[in-house]
Amino acid sequence: MTPDAVDPARLQFAFTAMAHFLFVPLSLGLAVLLAIMESVFVMTGKAVYREMTQFWARPFAISFALGVATGLPLEYQFGTHWAAFARFGGDVFGLPLALEGLMAFLLESTFIGLFFLGWQRLGRLQHLGVTWLLAIGSNLSAFWILIANAWMQHPVGARLNPETLRMELSSFAELVFNPVAQVKFVHTVAACYVTGASFVLAVSAWYLLRGRVRALARRSFAIAAAFGLAAVLSVITLGDESGYELGNVQKVKLAAIESMWETGPSPAPFTLFGIPDEQAMRTDHAVRVPWLLGLIATRSIDRPVTGLKELIAGSETRIRRGLIAYEAGERLRAGERDAQLRAQFERHAGDYGYALLLKRYVRDPRQAGEADIARAARDSVPRVWPLFWGFRIMVGCSLLMLGLYGWAFVASARDRLGQRGLLRAALWAWPLPWIASQCGWLISEYGRQPWTVAGLLPTFLAASAHDAAAVTASLGAFIGLYALLFATGIFLIVRCVRRGPEALSA
Repeated sequence: MTPDAVDPARLQFAFTAMAHFLFVPLSLGLAVLLAIMESVFVMTGKAVYREMTQFWARPFAISFALGVATGLPLEYQFGTHWAAFARFGGDVFGLPLALEGLMAFLLESTFIGLFFLGWQRLGRLQHLGVTWLLAIGSNLSAFWILIANAWMQHPVGARLNPETLRMELSSFAELVFNPVAQVKFVHTVAACYVTGASFVLAVSAWYLLRGRVRALARRSFAIAAAFGLAAVLSVITLGDESGYELGNVQKVKLAAIESMWETGPSPAPFTLFGIPDEQAMRTDHAVRVPWLLGLIATRSIDRPVTGLKELIAGSETRIRRGLIAYEAGERLRAGERDAQLRAQFERHAGDYGYALLLKRYVRDPRQAGEADIARAARDSVPRVWPLFWGFRIMVGCSLLMLGLYGWAFVASARDRLGQRGLLRAALWAWPLPWIASQCGWLISEYGRQPWTVAGLLPTFLAASAHDAAAVTASLGAFIGLYALLFATGIFLIVRCVRRGPEALSA
C-alpha cells in the first residue's frame, strides 16, 4: 500500500469498529438483563416480569441484528485492507475468530430463535435455560474476540518463523490466558452491562415521567439500577486492574495516558488545562492535581510510571537489538542453516519489529543511520493528547454513572421513584456509557500505535497493496452504508419504545 493510503485504511477500520460497538454493548447488556428478568418471572410467577422480558427483547433483537450487520465488514477488512497483517499473524489471530464463529456466534444465533419462538412451545424452566444460554453465547462471542484483540496488544503463545516471517502458535493455553485478555474481557463486558442497564434505566424513566406502564417501568428501573450499580463498580475496579496490567506490558500507553515524559511516582500529576505535551510538562505554571484525586489509582499507587523519554531511549536499544535479529533472519531466509545463527535470531526475535520501524525511512533497515534510528525510536510513541483526554473523559463518565446509579439504587430501595430530578437525570445520562466505551477503545487501539501487533509488526507494513483513491472511495461507501444502518437502528428502537409494551398484545 502506498504511504498515503495507510491513514484512510486505518480511518476506515476505526470507523467501522466504533460504529459496530454502538450496538454490541447494548445487546450484551440486554441479554443478561433479559435472563435476570425471566429468572424473576420463573421464581415469582408474576406476569409483569414475563411482559418485561418480552418487551426488552425487542430492542435486544434490533441491536443484535445491527451488531451482526456492522460486524461482518470488520473481518472482511483483514483480507481486503490488511492482507499483510493477515499473512503475518493469521495463523494465530484467526484461531479465536474461528472459535468465536463456531462456539459463540452459532450458539447465540440458535438460541435467539428459540427465545422468540419458544414462549408457547417450551416450559418455563426450558425457556429460562434458553435465555441464559443466549446470554452466555453473547459473552462467549465477546470473549474470543477480545482474546484476538489482546494478542495484538500483547502477543504471547506464538513465535516468529524467520523463514516465512509468519507468527506460529506455540501455546494455545498462553493465548487464552493472556493476562491482557483476562482484564480486557471482564472490563469490557462490565462496560457492556452498564450500557444495557443505562438503556433500560433511561427508557423506564421516560415511561415514568409520562405516567405510562408504571408497574413495568418501576420494576425495570429497579432491576436496571441494581444491575447497573454492580456493573459500574465492576468497571471502575476492573479498570484499575487493567491499568495495573498496562504498567506490566504496555508502559508506553500508560505513560502517554498520564503524559509522563520523565519517570515519576504514581499517581502521576497531570495538567488540568491545555493540551499535554513535553513542553507543558516542563512548565512550572501548569495546574496539577493528583490522578483523579486517587479515586481510581489503588493497586498502582506505589508504582513508578516509566517516562516517555526513558521509553524512547529504550526503543533505540531495542531497534539496535532488532537489527541483529533482522540480519540473522535475512541470512536464514537466504538458505543458511547455521544453528548459532538461528539461536541468535531466537535470542533477539522479540525486538525484530523494532528494526522494521526503520522501513519508514530506509528500504533496508541495515542501512539506517543514527538519525534514522532516533526518528524510528520517537515513532514508537503515539500522540499523547488523544490518550490523555480520552482517558479523562472515560473516567469522568464512569464517575457520573456511579453517582447516578447510586442515587437510582437508593431511590428504588426506598420506593421513591417519583423524584422527577432522578428520572430526568436517568433519561439524559443514557449516552454516557457509549461515550466512555468509545473512549476506552480509542485508548486501547490508538495507544497501541505504531503497531498492529505490538512490538512485532508496524501498522504501515500491515496494509494491503491498494492506492489511496481506492481506499478513500471504499471509506466513503462505508460511511454511507453505516449511516443508513445507524438511522435504521435508531428509528426501529425509538419506534419500539414509543409503541411500548402495550404493542405486545396488539
